[in-house]
Amino acid sequence: MFVGRRLIDQPGPWLSTMMVITVAVLAQPNSFVLAESSSQTIVEAEEYFPDQPGHRWKYRGRVTEGVVEQIADITFVNTSTVMGEEVVDGVTLTVFRDTNPGNQGASDSYYLRDAAGIRYYGSKPGTELERQLIPYQIIRFPIQIPSSFQQLARKNLDLGIDLDRDGKSERVDVQAWVTIKGQEPISVPFATYPEAVRMEARMSMLVHLSRSGKTVRASDTMIAWFAKGVGLVKYIERQTVPMLGTGKDRVIEITEELEEAEVGGEIASFGRSKSPAKGVLTHHALDHELLQIAFPSRLGAHP
Repeated sequence: MFVGRRLIDQPGPWLSTMMVITVAVLAQPNSFVLAESSSQTIVEAEEYFPDQPGHRWKYRGRVTEGVVEQIADITFVNTSTVMGEEVVDGVTLTVFRDTNPGNQGASDSYYLRDAAGIRYYGSKPGTELERQLIPYQIIRFPIQIPSSFQQLARKNLDLGIDLDRDGKSERVDVQAWVTIKGQEPISVPFATYPEAVRMEARMSMLVHLSRSGKTVRASDTMIAWFAKGVGLVKYIERQTVPMLGTGKDRVIEITEELEEAEVGGEIASFGRSKSPAKGVLTHHALDHELLQIAFPSRLGAHP
């Protein structure tokens, strides 16, 4: 699953990853490499983001939610499959289908990968805000360690929903960054990977409330790990969403770990079973609306 959309479309792969997981039309000219003198290049970087039709990944996920104290702890399962290619507005895109990313229901997401990297082209179902942002860059080739670039810097966009119930859709400013931190070992139910690429992504949204003229801030941070020949093996995402009228923030943390994969014709699984729970956030209507439009999900083998 490529981590690409999150609060813009769903809570939970923003790199998409996924944070979660690129030449990009929206890449900023001030992109920079950190500690250039000690940087290294990942060889065969595209192998960290496999996207052949029929490839499939199954993730075991967990959502914790609370304000001051934890009020929900939900487990879920998400399966991501490469469905093939689809031509959209004259561009041939790779389609990933997820059954339940971030415990938010099924969705398709669209990506373009070429020699320069990976761009995210949106999802179905999508949102009004997402349509104003796509396409945007989520990975750049070659992968330099360490490095960082700004994905988005857009102001005065239509949020697409009326948060303060005054009959007017709110306006929003969006900024997002991606950082390649390095390579490190990571263990998940499926396997242990000694040299997974660690990527970190962060997005901030400044929402301008039309009724009061005040602004509220939502944020999303994600850490995601990608293994060569496998793709996304784990992500941890933390979302902070304001609860209007309370002065408090709701914090949601989402984790997905790889427990089964079918890549390159091989099938394997790690037998672990828990019953997935449903309905997280469904009793928080206002906050849920903001979550649904705020951050892109998964970067890289569904960022």
